[in-house]
Amino acid sequence: MSLKEHLVELRNRLFKSALALLAGAIAGWILYDQLFADISEPIRKISRDRGVVATLNFDGVSTSFDLKIQMSLFLGVLISSPVWIYQIWAFVTPGLTRKERKYTLAYMFSAIPLFLAGVYAGWLILPNIVFALTSFTPSGGSNIIHATDYLQFVTQLMLFMGIAFLVPVVLVALNSARLVRGKTMLKGWRVTILAVTIVSAMAAPGADAFSMFFLAVPLLALYFGSIGLCILNDKRRDLREAKRVEETDATADTGTPLNELGNL
Repeated sequence: MSLKEHLVELRNRLFKSALALLAGAIAGWILYDQLFADISEPIRKISRDRGVVATLNFDGVSTSFDLKIQMSLFLGVLISSPVWIYQIWAFVTPGLTRKERKYTLAYMFSAIPLFLAGVYAGWLILPNIVFALTSFTPSGGSNIIHATDYLQFVTQLMLFMGIAFLVPVVLVALNSARLVRGKTMLKGWRVTILAVTIVSAMAAPGADAFSMFFLAVPLLALYFGSIGLCILNDKRRDLREAKRVEETDATADTGTPLNELGNL
């Protein structure tokens, strides 16, 4: 396509993404009250269980309105993520080969559900994280938290969990690009297990060991499953390259006497 056609295509993709984002933001605006009640429940639980002052503080005239706008936009980005991610892929894919298009499509369809699953996991562990972090408040103190700070903490936690669930996709992509081999990733398995166990112990929705394993096992399964795919990919690639070398050597061996015979 010409430059003008590319710009028209980009405009159409951006317009469709903006429509999806707007629809998601409207849905977020409608769901805001119930969602904010669920998000602030851990704060109320602290007040009930510990008998301390724990509340969210709206410290400005327009703070509540700004908070609702921010939450609606955040929900709009999440809800419309399948649409705008697809629009990005659809804009880029005409410049890719058929093989590259197949790989990027596979990455996209695996990344979207994994990211949303990570966000949902962050939602599940949010109450326990809040309860654990506020437990360091000294006796006689209170937890009067700025609502905007609390919202930022919640969104960062969910985005962190969403990105954490994308690690397998990133590892497989790096391996497919031949930047790192599966066995190289496997060397750091001890550090990975330790880090996942510590995070799971802090973020588990319950105080028992079963809750910790309930959170740690999926993360470790995703990590080691992706490494297993990388190792299989490395073996398949090594076999293919070894076969290519053998064919090249065989061609060179059979080609030499033919050249000599031709010279004669």
